[in-house]
Formats: sequence, C-alpha cells, structure tokens
Amino acid sequence: MKDNPYEVYTDEELIDRLREGESRITDYIMDKYKNLVRKKAKSMYILGADNDDLIQEGMIGLFKAIRDYDAGRDASFYTFADLCISRQMYTAVQASRREKHAPLNSYVSLYADMAEGEHDSGEAELIQILASQTETNPEELFIDKENVADIESMIDKELSSFEKQVLDLYVTGMSYSQIAKVLGRDEKSTDNALQRMKAKLKRAVHKKDTESRGQG
Repeated sequence: MKDNPYEVYTDEELIDRLREGESRITDYIMDKYKNLVRKKAKSMYILGADNDDLIQEGMIGLFKAIRDYDAGRDASFYTFADLCISRQMYTAVQASRREKHAPLNSYVSLYADMAEGEHDSGEAELIQILASQTETNPEELFIDKENVADIESMIDKELSSFEKQVLDLYVTGMSYSQIAKVLGRDEKSTDNALQRMKAKLKRAVHKKDTESRGQG
C-alpha cells in the first residue's frame, strides 16, 4: 500500500495548504481522525445516545474544526478538533434528551467499565464513581436497578442545571479542564461545580442509606 503524500506534513501545515486550494486534504484529515471520533462516541454512548448518530455528529464536528481552525488563534489542530468533536456530540446528546429523562443506568453501568468487569450484575456504587474519598463504607452504598428511579429523582432535585451537565461529561471520563472547554466555562467554576456535585450526591446517598436502615 502506497504511503499518503500528506503524511509527512503536520496538521497545521495541511490546513494552510487546504486554504490554498488543495481540497483533497479535507478527506485525508477526516479519515485520519475518524478513530478519535469513534473513541469519543463510545464514551458519550453511556449518556443514552445512539452510537451511529454520535459518530455522525462527531464527523460533523471534525469538519467544522477543519473549516474553522485558525493557527494564530487556536491551540494545536488536534486540541481544537478534540474540542469541536466533543461539543458537537454533547449538543446532540442534550437535544435528544430534551423530551425524555436521561436513563440513570448510564451512571450506574459505568462502574463495570471502571472495575474491569466487576459487578456485572448491574449493581454499582455511585459514591465510587463520584468521589474518590468517603467516610461511609462504600459496600453499604450500592445502587441496584430497583433504586434507579429514586437516584434519578435525587439528581434532578439536588443538582443545578450546570452541575447536571458537569455530571454528564464527568461520567464519560473527561477531566474538569476538558469539561470546562466543552461547556464553554472557566476551569475554576467547573471544578467548583464538580466538587459541589460530589458533596451533594454523597450526602443524599448517605441520607437515603440512613433512612433505609431506620426502616429496617
């Protein structure tokens, strides 16, 4: 298989050549970054969106990155493309969920991936996902499928709109700095929202557990 002549150039150099009229470069960059799109689609899939739809949205985001990239204004093309793809996908996820509740199963099932196959029964410890430290015994804070509705209601009640957005992206594995970029917020406010979110949910889950013990 013959090497592609564009492989010897950086993305930034290719964008410059594209601006000069080499339209085939668009197809080359779209093909080069399709695996990044697929990887992001896989992580966003846990938010309840269709994987094929996410890939399509991601490719749209990639195309916009190629179209809009400005070497004098933006960081590297890779960083800019990563941001454009994530934003396009997350916007699509939000749009698809406006008329329906997000399945909390997405938050719960993530634990299986993090634990490398453990808890395949569908049970997960929410606190293990949302907070790295807790004074409460994590073995006592499990959420089974029967409690999904209760926890979903708790999230609606306890979290602000911004905190819910942060939670959505946090469970996909994004760092707070990446979340800030996708949501167009500064890193400090995003990190603060993440810490508030963890604290609120930790208190709420602990309260629920205490009430359950009192009824037992």
